[in-house]
Amino acid sequence: MKFEVTILGSSSATPVYNRNPSAQLLNCNEKFYLIDCGEGTQQQLIKYGFKASKIDFIFISHLHGDHYFGLIGLLSTMHLNGRIKPIKIFGPAALMEILELQFKHSETILRYPLEFVPITADEPRLIFENSDLTVSTIVLNHRIPCTGFVFMEKKRLRKVIVEKLEEENIPLEYYPLLKRGVDLTLPDGKVLLNLDYTTDSDEPRKYAYCSDTLCDGSYFEEIKDCDTLYHEATFLQEMLERANQTHHTTALQAAQTAVKTGAKKLLIGHFSSRYKTLQPLLEEAVQAFENTQLAQEGSTFQI
Repeated sequence: MKFEVTILGSSSATPVYNRNPSAQLLNCNEKFYLIDCGEGTQQQLIKYGFKASKIDFIFISHLHGDHYFGLIGLLSTMHLNGRIKPIKIFGPAALMEILELQFKHSETILRYPLEFVPITADEPRLIFENSDLTVSTIVLNHRIPCTGFVFMEKKRLRKVIVEKLEEENIPLEYYPLLKRGVDLTLPDGKVLLNLDYTTDSDEPRKYAYCSDTLCDGSYFEEIKDCDTLYHEATFLQEMLERANQTHHTTALQAAQTAVKTGAKKLLIGHFSSRYKTLQPLLEEAVQAFENTQLAQEGSTFQI
């Protein structure tokens, strides 16, 4: 099953040349989940060949503009393009007030249902579930209430060994039961032991998105054992005091977080506009956690 994330924006606070504010697009089994929606997100979707019409779920971490200023434009474009299917938005309660005010004064009545789910940054909780994955919040420590998100695949059904079943002429109607792990007795008395005709499915994968936060360890339990961890890395370690003042994280701290939480792969992003080249941030992180990559625009990472 496809489980991958494409980076649409990696800049913090303000856009700079070739770096847009925060936005990511997660593809899980060809269902698309937008994570944050900074200014210019819909242009980035066009640039990298994604159709906004395929996005059915949007997750907004907090109400600093670099994480949601692109949302009203994206929703308006969907309206103008004739969207009729619902879209579900998860974000701070005040976000709905902001959207309603925008639509009120532009006299816009959306053609499609907007289903808003308010989230709070008081404790981690499950906020969404479908047949493919679950989404839970991470409580982060920022200047205003802020959450990250954990996207966890669900365990898939077992895989039938088709060649063996065909060789023994086992009827197709028994395949679904075998996938669910059932042992079967056929009408002729033949016993099909599930373990003989199926293999286990792949282990579920876990992606954690850690938006803006002071690196204080309070959220480490929620992001343990990620296959891929995205963590903001706004500053170099030499600016630790500034990071603490603004409730942000350094590249070194992000890498140390990956080590402490057992991540397999680390993506760093949300880079300060003061950095014209990102190589120093990568080099700093790699010193502590080798499997680190820059979450740069247009890059797609397999979870």
